Amino acid sequence: MAAPEPEVLSPAAVPDLEWYEKSEETDIPQIELLETTSTQEPPNPSEPFCSRDCMVPVVFPGPVSQEGCCRFTCELLKHIMYQRQQLPLPYEQLKHFYRKASPQAEEVVRKKPRAEVSSRKCQQALTELESVLSHLEGLFARTLVPRVLILLGGSALCPKEFYELDLSRLAPNSVDQSLSTAACLRRLFRAIFMADAFSELQTPPLMGTIVMAQGHRDCGEDWFRPKLNYRVPSRGHKLTVTLSCGRPSIQSTAWEDYIWFQAPVTLKGFHE
Repeated sequence: MAAPEPEVLSPAAVPDLEWYEKSEETDIPQIELLETTSTQEPPNPSEPFCSRDCMVPVVFPGPVSQEGCCRFTCELLKHIMYQRQQLPLPYEQLKHFYRKASPQAEEVVRKKPRAEVSSRKCQQALTELESVLSHLEGLFARTLVPRVLILLGGSALCPKEFYELDLSRLAPNSVDQSLSTAACLRRLFRAIFMADAFSELQTPPLMGTIVMAQGHRDCGEDWFRPKLNYRVPSRGHKLTVTLSCGRPSIQSTAWEDYIWFQAPVTLKGFHE
């Protein structure tokens, strides 16, 4: 049997990025980013489910802004929910089709109860996802966020799959002195596709998606719920994306006052 064709990165797969070709035409000078590689972690006998762990390191040649870190997080969340079939279409396409429905489409929905149910589920999914994305922006505005977890299935303590974005190696900087977020996003998603981290996973059922992020304990966050004793799961399929830059990162001891926060909303997937 012939090997499956590798997935090709296309605008439909990551619609939020819009390929960012227009960003190359701006007045902001673009810095050529370093190549990235993906590595498979060796199996740990004490953690039998970790043999499938995948690590994707992405190195930028300069600092990125806090706003850029938030964008990386939001785009990765959208991509994972679509890639793991929790959304029937990429996020931007869902917004376009369901939020700007034509009168003819609305008439079809009214005449077909099944279509009405699907539309209602989509509206709910979009509303909840947009709420999480909006509050992530607020969290990143209040505090540095060294790590983000996207947990699928099971619970926050024992998910079926979990995806970690490690931002702790990045040196925060102002927008004016940072790399283009568009260029960094292209490099980030190219590395994820090259790692082929999703190809060996089976088609998943609909699962709840939990978002957790680390922030300073005194940041004043009142939407995400603090989880003082939370421990990162050790079982389940894991993909870790580590981001670093060409500058010294914050010392690890500086993260001692950072705790986990959990989004109070569990994102529910849906099928059409």
